Amino acid sequence: MSAAANAAEPGDPAQESASAWWLVVPAMFAVAWAGNEFTPLLVLYKQLNGYGTGTVDVLLAAYVLGIVPALLLGGPLSDRYGRRPLFVPAPFLAIAGSLILAGGHEWVGALFAGRVLCGLALGLTMAVGSSWVVELSRRDPGADSGAGARRASLGLTAGFALGAAVAAALAQWGPAPRETPFLVNVALGIVPCVLALRAPETRPAMRSTTRLVDDLRVPASRHRRFVRVVLPAAPWVFGCAASAYAVVPTQTSQLASQWTVAYSGLLCLVGLGCGAAVQIVARPIVARSSGRATAAGLVLVACGMALAAWTVARPHLVIAVVAAVVLGCAYGLLLVAGLTEVQKIAGPDDLAGLTAVYYALTYVGFCVPVVLAVLAVHVSYAAMFVAGVVVAGVCLAVVATGRVRVGP
Repeated sequence: MSAAANAAEPGDPAQESASAWWLVVPAMFAVAWAGNEFTPLLVLYKQLNGYGTGTVDVLLAAYVLGIVPALLLGGPLSDRYGRRPLFVPAPFLAIAGSLILAGGHEWVGALFAGRVLCGLALGLTMAVGSSWVVELSRRDPGADSGAGARRASLGLTAGFALGAAVAAALAQWGPAPRETPFLVNVALGIVPCVLALRAPETRPAMRSTTRLVDDLRVPASRHRRFVRVVLPAAPWVFGCAASAYAVVPTQTSQLASQWTVAYSGLLCLVGLGCGAAVQIVARPIVARSSGRATAAGLVLVACGMALAAWTVARPHLVIAVVAAVVLGCAYGLLLVAGLTEVQKIAGPDDLAGLTAVYYALTYVGFCVPVVLAVLAVHVSYAAMFVAGVVVAGVCLAVVATGRVRVGP
């Protein structure tokens, strides 16, 4: 029999199984798009709705109220009941959230509710979707050990970046600036919803003799490696991202004159685009040592915080863009390194649970804009970013010593 006859034909189950992760990633992309399309519109809501900085920062962080419970419940529950029943609702929730944001743009309560729904969708996507992609990637004979974490991370990052960029462009130059960006996401999410329904289950529901509350515990979160290497860097993931595309644009909006929304979208695209690119470029570094990659990411955090302090103290467009580049690279490197560490630490029964704990810790950093807005009454943003340099240095020291003492 010829080699051609032995090769997998289109429709061959083995070939379909190897590429099945493609059925999940588009839904992750669409949900991430929904989660971040709101961010560059903060300036727009300040202009058209008359909201203050504190109000828009609360709306920005509102979806954390959806993300955290969805993460902490969705991950462990999917370890018990399967990936499909916990993940498939996520893109539908994102569509519902976008519809509420489009139709309720005049009411703070509606905007808050829409953000929470998008947060629920994103929490399920990050915990359950990431685990599903990791497990489906293990069926791909051409994938390396870190392919699953990288694919999941890139799908999310690409959605975050393009969602913000497209929303900013539509809000700046398109019709109905407070409705159109969200309606585009609704249209974008339909096909990924259908694709996700076709993805094969990797963890069938199982009968368990333990109580459900016991399944919600994640013992691996107490692993010394997780505590000493992963935990200190986790909040910086979205702490960097939020600083790059939420704090810096609002504090330097005078640089953009009448193009403030487009400027905010530009910094989102630059920061998250660099975050996606660095995950590809840094693949050999992460593969050799995800702990070393985490330390390198924290070095970038310190540099990015210093640049952010510079640009808010003396606003300059070039420095603002460079700050977004460095902070975006820090975000991307820390995210993929952290997911790779989680994949190594977790056992087969708590992969989604530990992934959920990790993402919940990363989203602590998304509260940075709200915290800075509160402290700004007494301390300048430049001074707070300088303090960020110091805190990043402390975290770097903890990770560097922990990586050596705990070992692989």
